[in-house]
Amino acid sequence: MSSAGPLTVAGKRGLIHRWREHLPVTGDTPIVTLDEGDTPLVYSERLSAEVSAEVWLKYEGLNPTGSFKDRGMTLAISKALEEKSRAVVCASTGNTSASAAAYAARAGLVCAVLIPEGNVALGKLAQALVHGARVLEIEGNFDAALELTKEMAAGHAVTIVNSINPFRVEGQKTAAFEVVEALGRAPDVHVMPVGNAGNITAYWRGYNEALDEKWIDSLPEMHGFQAEGANPIVRGEPVADPRTIATAIRIGNPASWRGATDAATLSQGSIRSVRDKEILEAYRSLAQEGIFVELASAASIAGLRQMSETGAIPGGSTVVCVLTGHGLKDPDWAIAGAPQPRKVPAALGPILEHLDLA
Repeated sequence: MSSAGPLTVAGKRGLIHRWREHLPVTGDTPIVTLDEGDTPLVYSERLSAEVSAEVWLKYEGLNPTGSFKDRGMTLAISKALEEKSRAVVCASTGNTSASAAAYAARAGLVCAVLIPEGNVALGKLAQALVHGARVLEIEGNFDAALELTKEMAAGHAVTIVNSINPFRVEGQKTAAFEVVEALGRAPDVHVMPVGNAGNITAYWRGYNEALDEKWIDSLPEMHGFQAEGANPIVRGEPVADPRTIATAIRIGNPASWRGATDAATLSQGSIRSVRDKEILEAYRSLAQEGIFVELASAASIAGLRQMSETGAIPGGSTVVCVLTGHGLKDPDWAIAGAPQPRKVPAALGPILEHLDLA
């Protein structure tokens, strides 16, 4: 593997510069970057002790807009600019819209976000709105919004940047390169949330390319976890009305369904589901380790525990769990489940008493 580090071109950062030789870019591609990538791989002593394995957490919430989406968006927006698109569009209510809006603003492109009527809290669109995206509420559901983005892209100089854009997966595969670089090898087991399934598809592609480059000599088992109320791959059919507290994986018909099943099957892994209660417990336990994630991220930890209980985590193995987004993406759950501030007199005695230090 290259030892050049993140600054492969003097003064230039970001994953396209870092991994240029392994991405579909040329000298004519204008690079639109917010210095995404190079997110930390954090060792978890508590989880390692709990499951009797070496557990590492790939914390993608520390990307510029707070989620793994930035990895694919830097490439999607760069290629849109290269192809002379006048605008980009996505159907989204969360992480994709935030990332698309930020990178489009960086590129000087118009960004349109289509949202379903009456089903979106404006707070979840705060990033997209502040970056200047044109948010349009359509009279229909999410599927209708996505179909409209396809029609726009087909007939106008507009690029769709949802996960059906192939450059998204190309950018996201670089996270696997970083895992390999940090560990010096591939993990034995890789665990992650599955919503639209582009991310598990991307990691599997990244590990396979790392094997082709002889950076690693084996591939990990790929295990993806959906929420029980939004688990179409587990059920083997689309879910018409997906329900889960983990909004980022509330997907009833994943765009990258085949990619996810291929990754699981070819790696001798699995696609399973976890209950919302287990996701919430994992979310809170991560917070106790100082790591604040959105609820969807915690599905990987809930999945790790489920695998451990069934004996599916070999003792002493190396495990990587992906944490896809930052906790500030969905602060309502954090506030609802956390202790509330206590009112005390402005005196040292009562303060020490409340802290059990009196």
